[in-house]
Amino acid sequence: MDLLPAQEAAKIYHTNYVRNSRAIGVMWAVFTICFAIITVVVFIQPHWIGDSVNTPQAGYFGLFHYCIGNALTSELTCKGSVLDFASIPSPAFRTAMFFVGTSMLLVVGTMVCFSLFFFCNAGSVYKICAWMQLASAVLMVMGCMIYPDGWDAEQVKTMCGQRTDKYTLGNCTVRWAYILAIISILDALLLAFLSFTLGNRQDKLLPDEFEVEGAGES
Repeated sequence: MDLLPAQEAAKIYHTNYVRNSRAIGVMWAVFTICFAIITVVVFIQPHWIGDSVNTPQAGYFGLFHYCIGNALTSELTCKGSVLDFASIPSPAFRTAMFFVGTSMLLVVGTMVCFSLFFFCNAGSVYKICAWMQLASAVLMVMGCMIYPDGWDAEQVKTMCGQRTDKYTLGNCTVRWAYILAIISILDALLLAFLSFTLGNRQDKLLPDEFEVEGAGES
């Protein structure tokens, strides 16, 4: 028996709905991978703050690694390791490193969750990933807010001058890794919103108007 025109239209709508959802899902996955790369770069790069033409010493600082120039030889002396908390110049830097590092791990965990699409309901997986990305954004915000609290460390003052204090950078400047961390917060929020939207769309892949052929037969 031929389908009624309304049923044919519903099937076409359903097909397009599924195709569009999958295309947006692929785009979300690609941007999630890009976001993961950004968070890894933000975490490992020591270019959160750095010298300027007015600083007493050359150098730059990251979350845990930093380099300061020698006044006599102009050579950079680098210290700090993620595995050696004592080498990190400020408790605020250590706290910021913890939050940013956890944010990075959550994003990497989101990519691991991609494998769940083969075993679990897609809508539930999208929502799990959305909460992880939202938590990642919150942790990145906390890391970015706490980091300037460590600018009063003696090592930072050596490079940036004695006018440097908490949330006051003195003669130094904010570098690209810090700016990238702030941008990643917006990225995480957008991805989380998109993931929530995809999760809700997956719950409604079969429109209410769609009636399977023969369903009305008893």
